[in-house]
Amino acid sequence: MAFLSFLGCYPTLKQEAKKPDEALRKIRFFHPTFKDDLDFSSLAQAIERNLEYLNRLDPNKPFYYGPHKYTTKQVQESQEVFLDLITAYPDSKELYRNLRKHFLVYKATGRVGTKDVLFTGYFEPIYEGNIVPDEEYAFPLYRKPDDLIKIDLSLFRDEFKGKSITAKIEGKSVLPYYSREQIETEKALEGRHLEVAWLKDPLDVTFLHIQGSGRLNLPDGTTISVGYDAANGRPYRSIGRYMLDEELLTREEMSMQAIRQYLFEHPEILEEVLNHNPSYVFFDIREEGPLGNISVILTPGRSIALDSRLFPKGALGFISCKKPVFDGEGKITDWIDFSRFVVNQDTGGAIKGAGRVDLFWGSGDYAQLAAGNMKHEGDLYILIKKPEN
Repeated sequence: MAFLSFLGCYPTLKQEAKKPDEALRKIRFFHPTFKDDLDFSSLAQAIERNLEYLNRLDPNKPFYYGPHKYTTKQVQESQEVFLDLITAYPDSKELYRNLRKHFLVYKATGRVGTKDVLFTGYFEPIYEGNIVPDEEYAFPLYRKPDDLIKIDLSLFRDEFKGKSITAKIEGKSVLPYYSREQIETEKALEGRHLEVAWLKDPLDVTFLHIQGSGRLNLPDGTTISVGYDAANGRPYRSIGRYMLDEELLTREEMSMQAIRQYLFEHPEILEEVLNHNPSYVFFDIREEGPLGNISVILTPGRSIALDSRLFPKGALGFISCKKPVFDGEGKITDWIDFSRFVVNQDTGGAIKGAGRVDLFWGSGDYAQLAAGNMKHEGDLYILIKKPEN
């Protein structure tokens, strides 16, 4: 164990990380290359948006980077220094040298039994929608109901610190909120005038739930943005995993596009597959978007979603993984290595543990293809400026 510590390495996790100090380990050697495959202008934009978030906080608010605690002020100063560095040293060798000199690097401990991190992707979908229903637009997006409440369990016992439940109250009983099946199949919310908009396809609704935000092109030619407002508190269960377990698709075939195609061809099992996931998302209309969990606009290719219980919000990161290359017909021809700086600006119901990262790809054909197919292992690092002596 002493040898591992000397090298700056760490043993594999034997159980899922439950606390920040189990999710990140500071490394001393074997630093990443810090080579970035994108233009630094998008990185500067992401960090400037991130500073908007940090500026709203108490300067002394603590952030936990693995076992170590830093203040908002320290995180803010770190990112201001980093902005100066990428402006002054766009050359990767000089930047690498300065980052090694001025920054501490933490590495995500990864999934249980392996040090690797599983990367998936998400994007901002664009669907046809309407603000009134008709025969064509028949599948609603709902806003947050008034009877959905969030209960802070730490008010009852110290052992529940940081835990909460989402529920509804019926008489003198506190009950779980309606599941997806109750809402979509049994129409539990029908008639309550909660509809934000209506879509043409129930799968469009489902993928908006998964992505958390999107844009709707309305019949009059205008566009509205919709974004995550709340969820029903039920556990997220992957419909892709269900289709694998039921042998409807193979692991090699699995992608968002393959799920859509299979369910289009087999409408008789659509409801069964979609109701496997009891989680349900409520939306509101946004003037701008998409927004992450720190209420800043996400930057394509730079914003990532991590487990907010384990990783510091707004943290500067660096990732290495694979991205797709595709031909003119939209078919993937190869997956190539890439690495870049990112910022932790979002979270997600399926993004749990120290070994999961969701990369925001933006909108458009490439973003949809990359997000729908990405499921590769890679590495995640988190950076912060060394404290002043």
